[in-house]
Amino acid sequence: MLSRGTRRGWRRGFTLIEVLIVVVILAVLAATVVPQYKDVTNDAKYNTTVFNLQGMRAQIELYKAQHNGNPPAALSDLTISTDVSGAPGPDYGPYMINIPTENITGSSTTSAQSPINVTGTTGGWAYDAASGEVRINHTSYSTL
Repeated sequence: MLSRGTRRGWRRGFTLIEVLIVVVILAVLAATVVPQYKDVTNDAKYNTTVFNLQGMRAQIELYKAQHNGNPPAALSDLTISTDVSGAPGPDYGPYMINIPTENITGSSTTSAQSPINVTGTTGGWAYDAASGEVRINHTSYSTL
């Protein structure tokens, strides 16, 4: 039986060097993982806006198909029931419950432009009633 005073009798714990090595490894792992999640919020806002934009474009095309090729006079016309001429009536629509917010800037405004010429960063939607074209009203994203 070993006495408590001998080296072999003590339970061996982690040395300071071993603990520091584990901390350094964890720090390196954290440094590689954290930047991947840094822009997740911005990516989600961008992807939601693109999804909403594609949805509005699809609804505009449906409106045009049901109204003899004529686009809605304003995006807000997608939220009401209309007749074949586009006047309020019971025949077609509504195509959307509401016009979605543009999530990159958080704006829900619609700018009527013909043709569309985005020059600012106000956000919201730019809509050309003559062609039925809709874009994000922001110079960084106007090519979408």
